Amino acid sequence: MSPKVSQEHKEQRRSNILKAAREVFSELGYEHTTMKHVMERAGVSRGGLYQYFENKENLFEALIDAEQGEHIEANIQSMLQEHGSYWDVLLMSFLGESKQATNEMDALASSKLEYFVTGRHDESRMKHAQKRYADGYQMTASIIQEGVKAGEFSPRFEPDVMAKAIISHIDGMALDHAILDAETIQLKEQTEWLMGYLKWGLGVVE
Repeated sequence: MSPKVSQEHKEQRRSNILKAAREVFSELGYEHTTMKHVMERAGVSRGGLYQYFENKENLFEALIDAEQGEHIEANIQSMLQEHGSYWDVLLMSFLGESKQATNEMDALASSKLEYFVTGRHDESRMKHAQKRYADGYQMTASIIQEGVKAGEFSPRFEPDVMAKAIISHIDGMALDHAILDAETIQLKEQTEWLMGYLKWGLGVVE
């Protein structure tokens, strides 16, 4: 009889596979990555990989869902306690812990674009894309609305419009970055512009 594997061990193995998948998708892109690439990077057998993920699409969806979930599950109030202001929470939501403009783009950005654009006629992928957008929008709009209630923001535009504009700008930069390099699109400078425009548009109270 084979030894019983604990739930904790299974979760750790799944986490390790996702970590390896992130590395491979970041390096090769969605289309060029294969399950074999992930299997070799994670150091698992074919059966060990397919025990958790039935195909590449299923694996990639689990990967981006895990990343999205980390932001959504982070309660805005707990984020506020950690970062000190709704402005900082907003910056962290799309810039990460550093809250600084850099020439670095999300390593998975190109793969996400490949996945959703090439699958735009696939109903399952489109539902996934729509949910991903809705979750991102809801969190961003909620941060802005809470900032308004707290008297930290006095927006010149409706919060929902500003939330959508943030997402559209970031997605646009991700698309450009997938085609060009950071210096050509001036990723850092564009991000600084976005931060300045948001500060003005939100009427951030100093």
